[in-house]
Amino acid sequence: MSDEHTNPTRTAVETVYRAESRQVLATLIRLLGDFDAAEEALQEAFAVAMEQWPRDGIPANPRAWLVSTGRFKAIDGMRRRARYDASLNELATQIETTTSDPLVEQMDESIEDDRLRLIFTCCHPALSPEAQIPMTLREVCDLTTEEIARAFLTKPATIAQRIVRAKAKIRDAHIPYEVPPPPELPDRVEAVLRVVYLVFNEGYSASFGPSLTRADLSSEAIRLGRLLLQLLPDPEAMGLLALMLLHESRRQARTSASGDLVLLEQQDRSLWNRDLIREGITLVKQALASKRIGPYTLQAAIAAVHAEAPGAGETDWAQIVALYDLLLRAEPSPIIELNRAVAVAMRYGPAKGLELVDALLKRGELAQYHLAHATRADFCRRLGRNADARASYERALALAKQEPERRFLEKRLGELED
Repeated sequence: MSDEHTNPTRTAVETVYRAESRQVLATLIRLLGDFDAAEEALQEAFAVAMEQWPRDGIPANPRAWLVSTGRFKAIDGMRRRARYDASLNELATQIETTTSDPLVEQMDESIEDDRLRLIFTCCHPALSPEAQIPMTLREVCDLTTEEIARAFLTKPATIAQRIVRAKAKIRDAHIPYEVPPPPELPDRVEAVLRVVYLVFNEGYSASFGPSLTRADLSSEAIRLGRLLLQLLPDPEAMGLLALMLLHESRRQARTSASGDLVLLEQQDRSLWNRDLIREGITLVKQALASKRIGPYTLQAAIAAVHAEAPGAGETDWAQIVALYDLLLRAEPSPIIELNRAVAVAMRYGPAKGLELVDALLKRGELAQYHLAHATRADFCRRLGRNADARASYERALALAKQEPERRFLEKRLGELED
């Protein structure tokens, strides 16, 4: 087949892989009951697609076709290996008779909810918190171990070991691949909310790479947030969904046409998505009215204050500082302290903000966090302390992994030179 026919199909297969591979994997895990077998089946299904689709055309439902092909390949592989291990033939028969063909099943609710099942499995309380998050980012979001390691400032080998141990635990402990029954949901939902928010954050502000955002991750996190709220109408599930919607509403305004970072106070607010803002604010009000106010609801309330301000100059910074005070009591965190310092600087001036950031950096918890140094640099710049600003910008630049942020920091350094 000529390249002019093959290359467009190859591109189409790659596009389907980016859009559907994690959903296909989640469904294969449900059907096969094993992470490693599902990952092998996923790769085999895409290998067949690369061979067949250029000849036969792309199927009407690529996701169901890939799941069906992966399932068939897994069953066939088990039967071939059964001569060495008789139990595999029994397992293949069990899978074949107890699971329906996804081409017949098509896109029913069980396939749509498989990623939510996968998140609950990755966040099972039998797994350590240190393993839950890397496992979810790897299996649900398709981040590599190297990418996860960079995000957590640790070694890829350490992340890989945590994931391997978590998979072994799921297999050996027979952890069910399911959304837990209603009585167990309240005890399990906190870990899932945390992971869904981490997925959203990686999509809203990628920890490294050429782009500021990854829309596929943030949109998937919002979809999962909606599913969680249907399962459990908990105020914090409501608050998390509100927070994600309010942040997502700014996506179009956060980068310039050339992909450069645009700070919140400089964004064109006419580009903000008003439908998402209305939905987010409605959810915030409902969550606040419950009187069971947690960290996600407080963060959503802060985002709502920004969303309601006609412009940066009209932002109610006093209210934002007060909300950060409540948030720090609910969830003490150096990142929240840093964000509060920014709000304090906007309310009371950069000198007050710099005092708080210097105290934070002195404690050492944010010494390797580029945004802490970038924040300090900005306060020094606004105070006319250019030498201090330059040193902090250079430190932030040395730590930053994301290209738009690096360009922004380089621009600020250039402005100081000018």
